[in-house]
Amino acid sequence: MIKKKIKKRSNIINFPSKLSDLEKEIEAIIFAAAEPLNIETIQSKISKKTDVQKILLKLQSEYSDRGINLICIQKKWSFRTSPILSKLMTQEKTVEKKLSKAAIETLSIIVYHQPVTRAEIEEIRGVAFGTNTLDILMELNWVKPGGRKDLPGKPIQYVTTDDFLSHFNLQKLTDLPTVDELGAAGLIDSTNIDSAIFGTGKFYKEKQNDKKEDIYSNIDEMLEGTLDSEDNK
Repeated sequence: MIKKKIKKRSNIINFPSKLSDLEKEIEAIIFAAAEPLNIETIQSKISKKTDVQKILLKLQSEYSDRGINLICIQKKWSFRTSPILSKLMTQEKTVEKKLSKAAIETLSIIVYHQPVTRAEIEEIRGVAFGTNTLDILMELNWVKPGGRKDLPGKPIQYVTTDDFLSHFNLQKLTDLPTVDELGAAGLIDSTNIDSAIFGTGKFYKEKQNDKKEDIYSNIDEMLEGTLDSEDNK
């Protein structure tokens, strides 16, 4: 006679694990912070020493399925609205001042060539730009000086900031689209673009017999679009 195994249904409900006092402290510190915090800063604000990294990973898991997520950008932690709910938080706002074409082109070059000097930016663009162009990008805190290049005169090099990554919702610079991805999205004609401009540190040189392609006006669609509305947080 064959005996059938009967599975018993469990009536136990799995509630979220209870947070310890230190976990609550870290949760509150990140929530109240005006900007993303690194581990060292968090450690300096809690009541006693602990494995902050371990607690952050636990909190990140706890918040992974909620309306607010704990995210890490460039080793700094902050709470953000869940991407799947971002549309609910969108508020239309008229922006009185937009980035100029020169500023968008300059930002694009810095993004893909950093660290890069002013002279190198002008060589890539093929035209000089006003002194306030870099000032505008630095006022937005998207660009900052990144040391000096070992050349006569020691020119300043420029790089993007963590605020740039945060504004465009990027975890790291390697999340930026490649030339192939931009082409697939229809933002540029990749058949007429030298891929060396994207992330290789080599200057884009126009060939005399090639048709000039203004790639920066296409990248404009990515950058300028974020200026028409506030960040979704």
